[in-house]
Amino acid sequence: MWRPLLAAAAALVVVSSPAQASDQWLPVREVSLELGAGSPLDFSSFLPNGAIDAEHRLVAGAGGRLAFAKSPEKPERMLCASLAWSPASGGFPDHETADRYARQLAMRGYNLARLHFVDGSLMFGRDRDFDFDPETLDRIHYLLAALKKNGIYWMMDGLSSLRGVYGGFDDRWDDGGNLKLELFVDERAFDHWKRMQETILGRVNPYTGVAPIRDDALAVVILANENGMEFDTVVHDRPGKPPYDPQLAKPFNDWLAKRYGSTDALAKAWPDLRSDERIEAGSVALPADRYVDSPRLRDLQAFFTETEEAMTARMSAVLRGLGYRGLISNYNNWPTVQASLSRRGLEAVTMNTYHDWVSGYAPGSKTTQISSIADGVNYIRMLAATRWLGRPFLVSEYDHLFWNRYRYEAGLAMPAYAALQGWDALCRHGHGPIVLTYGEPFPHKKAMLPYAIALDPVARAGETLSALLYRRGDVATSAVTVPFAVRGEEDLSDDMQAREPERLTDLALVGRIGLEDGTRLGDGPAVMQPRQQDGEGVLESLRQSGALADDNGTSIDAGIYESSTGQIQLNRFAGQLRVVTDGTEAAAFSSLREPLALGLLRIEQADGNALIALSALDPDASLSTSRRFLLIFATDAQNTGMTFRDTEEKVIEDFGRLPVRLREGYVDLALARTAKSWSVSPVGLDGKVHPAVAQGAGDIAFRLSNDGPSGPTTYFLLELR
Repeated sequence: MWRPLLAAAAALVVVSSPAQASDQWLPVREVSLELGAGSPLDFSSFLPNGAIDAEHRLVAGAGGRLAFAKSPEKPERMLCASLAWSPASGGFPDHETADRYARQLAMRGYNLARLHFVDGSLMFGRDRDFDFDPETLDRIHYLLAALKKNGIYWMMDGLSSLRGVYGGFDDRWDDGGNLKLELFVDERAFDHWKRMQETILGRVNPYTGVAPIRDDALAVVILANENGMEFDTVVHDRPGKPPYDPQLAKPFNDWLAKRYGSTDALAKAWPDLRSDERIEAGSVALPADRYVDSPRLRDLQAFFTETEEAMTARMSAVLRGLGYRGLISNYNNWPTVQASLSRRGLEAVTMNTYHDWVSGYAPGSKTTQISSIADGVNYIRMLAATRWLGRPFLVSEYDHLFWNRYRYEAGLAMPAYAALQGWDALCRHGHGPIVLTYGEPFPHKKAMLPYAIALDPVARAGETLSALLYRRGDVATSAVTVPFAVRGEEDLSDDMQAREPERLTDLALVGRIGLEDGTRLGDGPAVMQPRQQDGEGVLESLRQSGALADDNGTSIDAGIYESSTGQIQLNRFAGQLRVVTDGTEAAAFSSLREPLALGLLRIEQADGNALIALSALDPDASLSTSRRFLLIFATDAQNTGMTFRDTEEKVIEDFGRLPVRLREGYVDLALARTAKSWSVSPVGLDGKVHPAVAQGAGDIAFRLSNDGPSGPTTYFLLELR
């Protein structure tokens, strides 16, 4: 039931201890999720997508930021739709659906799409190499044209599936196959990848009249998704098997022979070299354990880096030879020092990251139910430390995964910090960020699942907020940059898993961070090699230099981080993240012990953990002058009949079925503005505005419940008159 309106802020009751979230779950009533033009969720009027042509081709512009070719000095932020479709999630749509889908993406603020596992879809059920399914190929071509027509650029993988386009396999979306590692050691594998580019990207699209690889809409090619040599060996690690594939032994021995020249020289560098290991015989063994530090592991890292850099150059030459002019990236995961060195020469860096990663859909799959705010959004900081300054940086995958009950945090944390860092694209991973309707007859559309953000009202609310905070530019990019100096191979240690220390990645919550050649550092504060500094020391240097204001409230010991812009504050120990800008004020919190004053918005109390956001919808995007506002209130969502093996809901037993259910919740809000009259109306998940549930005159204060007469929702329209 809708709770009664509170007349004024003074009448609100303050919570003095953590509130208990409701145990009531409300079934979603919407079936169709298509927005109508002019809906409060239709952002196309203030986030328009323009024509894609030669002048609007995306390039690395001033300062290494993505920009249009005609205006390289003006950065463009790209909100990316992840289209990781498979037959289990419905596959690529027919022509009529593709047109509707592309239009809906544009209305919701997307201007980039990442097509993932195209190779797997083309070869599903096919027995012969390169025998692409003709209907799927036609649908892919038509979708690309529909996206381009709606001003949505493309980011594509040169290779997603470990099976490539070899025929006769039914595990194309799993970890069967070894093509990504074989690319480095087998000419036949490289020839297979090359032919893939010629036949998939190089084939003329009949709906655009040009091959995708020569189309101005193709902005970024990731040569192969998650294809680092170390990571690939981890993917294929199994009990009882050696950690490193025997295929690596010969090229590693060849590399050692060039590096050391003789077994005697190698023995001086490796105290653990056995008497039966000789460079001359090619009998030097690969490490027996990747988690036991050793000089052997250090040299293996150097071998990986040199091999990966050479492979990037070779693969890039193939694309350039086919007429590709866009940006090229590679090795888009794995935050180790070694992997960062392999990314050093890339034209653009793409990276994947997850909080509370889930391995699969089978009963017994686990999540931790840990808040990302509690660990200082480490998954975001880890990402920030892999960026190379001076070139585009795109988040090709991220998520705070279902069924973690704190996943509403991602909708505030990721777009806010991505904007602060000045990243160029943001792509929340899933098989489609939207669906046109609930209830599609496909296995992965029958219930919310990990990586199924389109069905999850909490994730969808976060994507809506991302369009405002990130793409619209409500959150500003920091003017403070702290480079992390890189020397080169000498930065490698005996630890294969070494990465930038967390005590220093904390700096990403204050200003921009990224890797930089140690010979190109300026005069400002920097993190030097070896990494002996701590975050507080760097902060003090920033204050002394004047780069950071003296009144910046950051205290790493206290777990409080304030951005250099003053717009973002994270409090680890209180479990709160606040964002205050001219266009949006928002907070994500795991508890609310006392009222939370943002700027104009004040959260008086809430009955559980949630995300609250208030964004101006009028053209000037100012909370102080706007008359129309979008309110987002996201709690948690589960499937009907969802069950767990434990009381903490960490281990899944059964994902259940539709309809999705929202956790009932309420929040008491006050806005430091007055109006002759004001009203609050629920907005359905389909964007339809329903009759007002709260209204008044003068002071603006009300209780907001997600259990409205029209059904539960995460969206509301606040109007002042």
